[in-house]
Formats: sequence, C-alpha cells, structure tokens
Amino acid sequence: MQKCEKCNAHFSWSEIYKSCWQNYKPIKCIECDTTHKTTVQGRLIFVFFTILPMLIFGYFLSPFSNLLVTLGIAFFICIIGSLLAPFLVTYKKSL
Repeated sequence: MQKCEKCNAHFSWSEIYKSCWQNYKPIKCIECDTTHKTTVQGRLIFVFFTILPMLIFGYFLSPFSNLLVTLGIAFFICIIGSLLAPFLVTYKKSL
C-alpha cells in the first residue's frame, strides 16, 4: 500500500479508491498535510485493472450470446479490478 513520501504514514485503501474514482483527486496525508498526486503509471494501472479487462471480455472472450449476461459479467470484472487497483496505484509528492 502506498505511503507518504515525507512521513511514511500509510494511505488507507478507501482514500486511494475514492481518489481513483474522483478523477484522480490528490490525497492529503493525515499526519503531515503533504499533498500527493497520482503518477501517470498509477493512472495506467487503474485503467488496466478496471476498463481494459472489461472491454477484452466484452468484445473478445464472451461465450454468451445474451447481451445482458455479457454486460453483467463485464461490469463484475470492472468492480473486481477496481477493488484490487488501489494496492498498486502509485502517488508522488506534489510540488
């Protein structure tokens, strides 16, 4: 899990999760008030864990002929990916 570059306080999973879904809103450290922004690599990781698997399943790997079943499973894959992404998204101290 990501931590503050200044004081090494850990960011919570929920802070990172909310930041990712709120257009990569910067995270402020609770201990030292340092602001951290998502890196480009962190944004790509979030996309690769949420949107990309859903699209790959929906367009190429879906064995179902029913559109609603395909969309439901693709949405489920998106949710699972978004729950795992905060463990890998990286932040840097903003200037």
